[in-house]
Amino acid sequence: MLSPIEKLQRFIQLEINRGYDNRAVVGGLDKFQSIWQKEASGASIPKDVIETVSVFLCSYGSLDINQREQSIQDMISSIGRMPESLIKKSDLNTKHNKTIRTNYASLEQPENPMIQNSGSLQKAERKTANERSVVIENDENLADMQSASEKPAGDLASRERKMYRKRERSSSDPSLDSSVINIPGIGVQNAKALAKQNVYSVRDFLYYFPRRYDDYSQFKTINKLIPDESVTVIGIVYSVENQTRGKYQITEAVVGDGTGYIRVSWFNQPWLVHQIRVSQPIVLSGKIDIYLGRPVMNNPDWEPSEQENLNTSRIVPIYSVNSNLKQNFLRRMAFNTVRHWSGYLQEFLPDSVLDSANLLPLTKAIEQIHFPSNQDMLQEARKRLAFDEIFILQLCVLLQKRQWISNTADRFEISDDMLNRWKECLPYQLTNAQVNAIADIRKDLNSGSPMNRLIQGDVGSGKTIIACIAAAIVSNSDGQSVLMAPTSILAEQHYRNFLLFLEQIRNDGANIQIQPEQIALLIGSTPENQKREIKEKLSSGEILVVIGTHAIIEDPVKFKNLQLAIIDEQHRFGVEQRAALRSKGTNPHLLVMTATPIPRSLALTIYGDLDLTLIDEMPAGRKPVETFVMQAISRERIYQLIEREIKSGHQAFIIYPLVEQGDDDEREGKAAVEAQSRLQQEIFPDLRISLLHGRMKGDEKDAVLQAFKNREADILVSTSVIEVGVDVPNATVMLIEGADHFGLAQLHQFRGRVGRGADRSYCILIPENDSAAENERLKAMTETNDGFKLAEYDLNMRGPGDFIGNRQSGFMDLRLASLTDIRLIEKARAEAEKLFEQDPDLSSEANQFLKDEVDKALQSRSGEIS
Repeated sequence: MLSPIEKLQRFIQLEINRGYDNRAVVGGLDKFQSIWQKEASGASIPKDVIETVSVFLCSYGSLDINQREQSIQDMISSIGRMPESLIKKSDLNTKHNKTIRTNYASLEQPENPMIQNSGSLQKAERKTANERSVVIENDENLADMQSASEKPAGDLASRERKMYRKRERSSSDPSLDSSVINIPGIGVQNAKALAKQNVYSVRDFLYYFPRRYDDYSQFKTINKLIPDESVTVIGIVYSVENQTRGKYQITEAVVGDGTGYIRVSWFNQPWLVHQIRVSQPIVLSGKIDIYLGRPVMNNPDWEPSEQENLNTSRIVPIYSVNSNLKQNFLRRMAFNTVRHWSGYLQEFLPDSVLDSANLLPLTKAIEQIHFPSNQDMLQEARKRLAFDEIFILQLCVLLQKRQWISNTADRFEISDDMLNRWKECLPYQLTNAQVNAIADIRKDLNSGSPMNRLIQGDVGSGKTIIACIAAAIVSNSDGQSVLMAPTSILAEQHYRNFLLFLEQIRNDGANIQIQPEQIALLIGSTPENQKREIKEKLSSGEILVVIGTHAIIEDPVKFKNLQLAIIDEQHRFGVEQRAALRSKGTNPHLLVMTATPIPRSLALTIYGDLDLTLIDEMPAGRKPVETFVMQAISRERIYQLIEREIKSGHQAFIIYPLVEQGDDDEREGKAAVEAQSRLQQEIFPDLRISLLHGRMKGDEKDAVLQAFKNREADILVSTSVIEVGVDVPNATVMLIEGADHFGLAQLHQFRGRVGRGADRSYCILIPENDSAAENERLKAMTETNDGFKLAEYDLNMRGPGDFIGNRQSGFMDLRLASLTDIRLIEKARAEAEKLFEQDPDLSSEANQFLKDEVDKALQSRSGEIS
């Protein structure tokens, strides 16, 4: 049987080895010291030693990691300075290099409750646990920890990795993937409620991260409480009783801490009177209100002060919940789940990546994301888990890119003479950026591997002509091409541009194989007899270029020789549609076009598997749109401008952020439906005003847009549905109401709907919010017409949601990674590329667990990363 000093020594050594997580002994060292104190007193341990241990360990659980480390080192130093007769050489003050192997099955992880009733699994788990051991080199470890305590707080991740590497890791526990119902306390109904939060397994629960945190870690005395402040108070319960006021039952308590008293109320929780006892020490966390000049708390979180504080006196996690889940219950379940199972999570990042990126170990990050010791550790946990998401995503796209280019594809080439002849037939000169893009495409088409290229160009930069030339190169060798647009109106626009391009080439006598009748438009409104004919000719190879929407990838559409797939605005398509489009050909070349201005660093993440070509020049002669931010008081002047432009034969757009009042209670934007009626009746009674919004059916939208293009309406009132690529050269005014509700990139897309002709054009922004910050942000629109500069500004100010948002499939699974953290993105991408260069198959032993994670990600995404 171990003596009290030997017990203390072993638990302290284990606590050091575990990284000061207060789990070396069940209940923590603070509880252990009270039990140890009694044992030590009965074993004739000197009183000085007992008091020293008690002083340094009594509040151990409330300390952060740095403070815990310091407390233990100070305790060891204090005991070491006592007379030699008080402590033996085998105690904490030993100097020899003794190796102690501690079997800590019951300490490393409490026995897994999920396998208590499974004999064979239980034995297997115990065997695994019994094989775990910790090697503690007394002097070396203490020296390490003493030097570590002098390191700055910014080196937290490095210190934590050092601790965790001393623990020998076993393979991941298979029970992590079993049902969440196996977690003690969950039950059937709670499991159903968690399923609504997409939490199905134990692993899901570990990755069910808090959505925010309330910091109650700083205690305050009652005499220093400030109204509206969220604080934690510790005191003694002086009275507690239930009262009835009208239809409410109120539990009231009076709590004092020696500096004052505070009245605490809980509504409709009468059972609390049986849980909160007079003279009981209590911890309260909540917001301070003032009633009759005295501080009060209404419905605070509370706990007996001797319990392990999950809901008070710490940084408290706040989870996303539904009506069937309560925060206190979730915190308790999360605490137990993290305590029992986080240690079974397999560390999958190689040591080289952990060191290079300075990241916490996975287990520590999971612990700290749920129950952070302090703000520094919370940030380190976020950094690690966000890095994981971007890093795995990057490896996925690198693997998919390699797999794609490893395939063979037919080669297509065009002579310089023929290409130059085509260029000469155009009524304008291509920009250098367009010429470079065509050169990239020629190289890809003649490489023998499938092209996988993204053409990224601002609104009006001339991407369509590049798509026309690419399709013409393929059709010259009898290859078929397909172009898929997000809307029917855009598909028709592309169709007309393709025919115009062909007409310009043929009228000038240049050699081009494709005929006008070999270009077809296939959209939802195409008559059935024409659809049948188009499908037959695609199958026979008579049609060489087909342009349309998602209707192209319906199963009945068969191609004889599909060689090129062109996708306009890829992020507006579902991943299944992209995959289906590719499946129409054996290994078709893929060309993606987007006018969404995404900074290069972010584009490399979003489209990481595509080769990027940037068109960063505008065609010569295009006039920049004059942009103004104006207040509502100037609306009459704006209406006069619109009327003047229309009398000159032009047209105008007016954009509103909402469809109907009440669509979004948090927005006060004008409703397009109501505005159109008011504008027609009160402002422009003699003008023709049409309406377009997202709730209209597809054919209705197309009809409205086509009528506007045909000048059958003077003003088009619209919601954001007008954003994508609609070409109305006659429109010269874009008025955007509630402009502060849109991101700069989206506003830039709206602005791109005007100024497409030779006439002077205007974009007027009217914000609803008069705040200086919003107007400063909108002012950026008046300073540049460069969409990429605006995107960089928007990325820093508001994040990427405004120009990728929910549209970009594959990024909605990111729990913690913020696409605004460019440094983290670039670091994760650089580490992924470096590792991929060294081990492209992830086949080395060191990368086996990482490969498992990547494989799981690829399976769950099912091709989400294009």
